[in-house]
Amino acid sequence: MKTSRESKNTISPLHTYQPLPLTTLNRAFAVVYTCATLALFYHHILTLIYSTTLLSIFLHLSLLVSDAILTFMWATTQAFRMRPIKRKEYLENLPSIVDYKDYPSLDVFICTADPYKEPPINVINTALSVMAYDYPSDKVSVYVSDDGGSMLTLFAFMEAAKFATHWLPFCRANNIVDRCPAAYFQSTHAHIRSSKTEEIKMMYESMKMKVESVVDRGSIEDEFITGEKDSEAFKKWTTEFTRNDHPTIIQVLLESAKVKDITGHRMPNLVYISREKNKTSPHHFKAGALNVLLRVSATMTNAPMVLTQDCDMYSNDPQTPLRALCYILDPTKASSDLAYIQFPQRFHGINKNDIYASELKRLFQINPRGMDGLAGPNYVGSGCFFLRRALFGGPLSALSPEIPELNPNHVVDKSIQSEAVMELAHNVASCKFEDQTNWGSKMGFRYGSLVEDYFSGYRLLCEGWKSVFCDPDRPAFLGDVPITLNDSLSQTRRWCVGLLEVTYSKYCPITFGVRSMGLFMGLAFAHYAFWPIYSVPITIYGILPPLALINGVSVFPKVSSPWFYVHMFLFLGAYGQDFLDYIIGGGTFRQWYSDQRMWMIRSVSCYLFGFIDYVLKSLGISAFGFNVTSKVIDDEESKRYEQGLFEFGVASPLFVPITTIALINLVAFIVGLDEIFGHGKPENILVQINHVRVCMVNCRQFMRP
Repeated sequence: MKTSRESKNTISPLHTYQPLPLTTLNRAFAVVYTCATLALFYHHILTLIYSTTLLSIFLHLSLLVSDAILTFMWATTQAFRMRPIKRKEYLENLPSIVDYKDYPSLDVFICTADPYKEPPINVINTALSVMAYDYPSDKVSVYVSDDGGSMLTLFAFMEAAKFATHWLPFCRANNIVDRCPAAYFQSTHAHIRSSKTEEIKMMYESMKMKVESVVDRGSIEDEFITGEKDSEAFKKWTTEFTRNDHPTIIQVLLESAKVKDITGHRMPNLVYISREKNKTSPHHFKAGALNVLLRVSATMTNAPMVLTQDCDMYSNDPQTPLRALCYILDPTKASSDLAYIQFPQRFHGINKNDIYASELKRLFQINPRGMDGLAGPNYVGSGCFFLRRALFGGPLSALSPEIPELNPNHVVDKSIQSEAVMELAHNVASCKFEDQTNWGSKMGFRYGSLVEDYFSGYRLLCEGWKSVFCDPDRPAFLGDVPITLNDSLSQTRRWCVGLLEVTYSKYCPITFGVRSMGLFMGLAFAHYAFWPIYSVPITIYGILPPLALINGVSVFPKVSSPWFYVHMFLFLGAYGQDFLDYIIGGGTFRQWYSDQRMWMIRSVSCYLFGFIDYVLKSLGISAFGFNVTSKVIDDEESKRYEQGLFEFGVASPLFVPITTIALINLVAFIVGLDEIFGHGKPENILVQINHVRVCMVNCRQFMRP
């Protein structure tokens, strides 16, 4: 690979970065806020000392515990504000560093698990969007992991392989930017009439009809099987075949060396994989699937770059790999310790006010910039370009895999459909291959948590690797979001269980993370690891103050007390800084309001239930399984979502705590108003009734019949 064709003195930069504004102000504010927090705890201690009843002690001790947890979580957020940076890439300078034909090979991993919750037509749109990158087609290989072991998904990709021979040259000839077919045909650009556009659209609709037809039927009719090779592939689904007990299936749908598109250009490789599963071997969920892809791809193409992609997260910018190259091929680094380049998860179809805070702007855009200024952002499961070498030991201590063909430096010189390669690929995809090996512990994607992305990225950075956050103006990837409250909360509930698995392990970020990466990176990872403990203070603050108000007990300082100003500063300071971060990050006031409202709702629902799930699982009472979030969109639900109406989805225990809190605060608010206007005592309960009002406004959706 050519990495430089000019002298070091004349090389133009491939990327630059600059600190974000307000960094100095954030640091100064952290000092002031810390002093105010210490004053708050001093007040709590004084109040406890002078408490004369068990009720008073219980109330103020509960508030002290709540404030201690909130203070700890606030402290972890300061890590994101110490050195946030913004990067910029210079794609126009790439030709001075490397020739187009010398770009490093790229392996793309796409994971799917259920054709009914993750419609195959959406999965193939994702695959087609990355196959059509502005990148040498013969250097791109797409590997699809089907953990559902469904012939429906294989059929969909057989159809996609045929369509791709027309779609890729169409994109090149017309300089298409939206290279996801579904996105392109829904865009205004597709409305420009031309015979070629109409022809390719008809081909897409025909493919879509076939794929959706077989999914609706649940079987593949003979009329859709066009060749003996396809027929042989489907014979692997025998009567004994189940999604949790079946042999490995590897089907090469396109081989670059043998297949060309309609204009004579070589096609990317496209490989379908359903790894072996049985009831006696753990499959480790998505991390296990990714490790199988890592090994199978090593036997076939072994590209030095690996892109991991969620099945619903399509490419929105054909030049995205070139942005990754701006960091990977940086000639100013003598020896690179770069592990991966993380692009933010962005979403399409979010309604104007983002009522469920589905954009997760803090998680995917704001906080990663803060981590980028330290050692780098965390891996978020999709839109991430890895250096294959980073998954085989630390930057200074490479691990040797079990067979030489899995070594990142191994050169594959055989056809990917050759008997030797296929036999080896089946071997490394078997259940027993990982037994007594480093896979999942020191090599590949890491096991031990339902949030394999968080845990894998965390472990890599602990080993000494660095990462980069790349957030271009045009989103690199766009995905689907849950459009019902139940789906949104259920997804976060699963994350909470996985995060707690890391928190209460030997890899806890507060101990292991701080020792390995330093204080601020340890705190940054701890912020996510301890997410579920928000349930404790928010539940306490959602229940105790309104109950105290109903019973005529004051728990906050009077307006005339100096301590009132401490409480107000802490409240307004935290919310004000949060709001400022959100606006600078490109959000609006209404979106910020939705975000902080959903933070409260999540805290007393999915955070709380996730915490309970983890405790029960640890005690062996029950185990929280992995449930795939449904990507199927109901037209009526979608219409209500666009109108900004809350859609609860189905009856769920998740709604019980927040509904209870909403009703308690409503009663307390009425009692408080009666106290103010009926008895003329606003000073004693003004803070308390304002607190109740905030809770009530944020939870008002749960008070509707």
